[in-house]
Amino acid sequence: MTEASPASVTLPLVLALLGTAVLAVALFRLIKLPSPMGYLLAGMLIGPHALGWVPAGSQTHRLAEFGVVFLMFSIGLEFSLPRLLAMKTVVVGLGGAQVMTILLLVVAISPLLGVGVTAAIALGGAAAMSSTAIVAKVLAERLELQSPHGRQIIGVLLFQDLAVVPLLILLPVLAHRTPWPAADLGWAALKAGAALVLLLVLGQRLMRPWFQFIARQRSSEIFMLNILLVTLGLAYLTESAGLSLALGAFLAGMLISETEYRYQVEDDIKPFRDVLLGLFFVGIGMLLEPRMVLEHIGVVLLALVIFVFIKVAAGAGLAVLFGNELPVAMRTGLGLAQGGEFGFVLLYQAGRLHVLAPGLLQLSLAVMLLSMLAAPFMVQNADLIVRWCCGGEWLGRARELHEVAVRSFGVEGHVIICGYGRSGQNLARLLEQEDIPFVALDLDPQRVREASAAGESVVYGDAARREVLIAAGLRRARALVVSYADVRSAMRILHHVQELRPDLAVVVRTLDDAELPALVSAGATEVVPEVMEGSLTLASHALMLLGVPLARVLSRVREVRSQRYGLFRGFYRGTTDATLEQSEAAQPRLQTVWLPEGAAAVGKTLSEIDLEAFMVEPIAIRRRHIRGFDPQPDTRLMVGDVLVLRGTRDNLAAAEIRLVQG
Repeated sequence: MTEASPASVTLPLVLALLGTAVLAVALFRLIKLPSPMGYLLAGMLIGPHALGWVPAGSQTHRLAEFGVVFLMFSIGLEFSLPRLLAMKTVVVGLGGAQVMTILLLVVAISPLLGVGVTAAIALGGAAAMSSTAIVAKVLAERLELQSPHGRQIIGVLLFQDLAVVPLLILLPVLAHRTPWPAADLGWAALKAGAALVLLLVLGQRLMRPWFQFIARQRSSEIFMLNILLVTLGLAYLTESAGLSLALGAFLAGMLISETEYRYQVEDDIKPFRDVLLGLFFVGIGMLLEPRMVLEHIGVVLLALVIFVFIKVAAGAGLAVLFGNELPVAMRTGLGLAQGGEFGFVLLYQAGRLHVLAPGLLQLSLAVMLLSMLAAPFMVQNADLIVRWCCGGEWLGRARELHEVAVRSFGVEGHVIICGYGRSGQNLARLLEQEDIPFVALDLDPQRVREASAAGESVVYGDAARREVLIAAGLRRARALVVSYADVRSAMRILHHVQELRPDLAVVVRTLDDAELPALVSAGATEVVPEVMEGSLTLASHALMLLGVPLARVLSRVREVRSQRYGLFRGFYRGTTDATLEQSEAAQPRLQTVWLPEGAAAVGKTLSEIDLEAFMVEPIAIRRRHIRGFDPQPDTRLMVGDVLVLRGTRDNLAAAEIRLVQG
């Protein structure tokens, strides 16, 4: 009997992992759920407790640990002492209180669970974690990152990301059960402290020159290899010192975060991080036994209710103690009421160290998984839950509307400025010079407080809400300006304006021209794409420096704007634009098509070719080194012509085939 080759054993395993993960993640993305849920489902399906495609003794778990390594490296890249100090009350105060409250509560009830102190610390640490990926994504989609509860939630999540480091150090020390655990813990803490001192004193002095040396080689291959060397090298050193791989990766990220290569490193490492982190979630899914969960579904659901209730109560209660109103505190608690990625990390390590009994580990995994599945729905329906739980929410909304109405009372022919960031403030100063009244709405409480103290007409309020716009005097306003670049919010504002004041002039700011047609169709009078206006300003300065008369430059500018930037829409792509391909696949671009002898379009007019059927527009034709703009439909094409076309990537490809092959 011949022995199977390693390739014959490994390849089916890899194909099973890839195929199941792709299908599961695609399904979850289709129903707008986070991709980690898809990876968890894939692991459950192919694991040893379900289909059994991946045996229990496979090495996938060891490989999956590198997903945690690169995740901790990414967090180290984002960590900075100035950022921590600026949010110290929320991060250290509220975040530390939340983690310690959950941890101590689980340790206190551990005798009822029949577990020891080490298992209780593992469970408490895992229960204290919340999902940064899920909550941050939902808050961003709901435009609530800068809201009072959004800032509270992000601050707590930041502390949780940092708190997982000492917990990962603590568990192996307690799990070894040595005769002197306190001494071992002290020794581990001493080694961790020495590593941090080495980081702060010597690490930066060595890392910056080393990265500068690597960057001077001008090789992306060497740069990528160097990132892997630094990350995995420090992870190996900390593991060899008795600490953890994750701590070394975190230190590596902190080292690089203080250099000018931080963003380049972050972009380069992202594919490794996402793929390996996905594999980590697949490994977690393999640990879950669906049969055991179904057999004890009543216990699982009861534990889920208790888990969510405790996290909501702890988060909301602590937020109230830190000076927040009850509605804000309730939203904070609901946003933190799920398990998190690092909770799985801690449970995974606890299972590997045999700290938790198999039954308790399965129960914990199931509860955390179900809570993460419920998290998006809890955050999205937080308004209804808060309104049902505390009548004070009505008072808070009424007070917000009252403040907006008071500020706009007696004002007519004013401008409503939605968003009081830098652009909104600059607009307000120009309006003041012209004696045009305005009312500004903003969701950043600190900005509103400081601007109001300076006597400026700004008030806290969500401009995307119908009642807020009415309170701001929409029916009496002369114009409305959306000064922040958020298309989703702008579309909601335009919807309300069209319903209440369809005759009102509305100016909308965007980053580029991708959503320009949609905003115009929704009712925007003028759309100001930053990229286009920047190009227009650059061109006007250059033309004047080249001696073009000012009147002609202004005429050109007016012409471009009147055509809604038609001359500027689309550009030739190069290799440096490769990173924009996914986000800009639907944006118009320019492409040249050369007509060789025998091309299908030679001898035909543009109207006969009918490029409009492909939603492609001919911008210019270059013939015998002479370029003519805006070719007419009766223009007949000749051999050697070079057409400049504008359209989306896929449409341009289809049009090129039509021109050349017929």
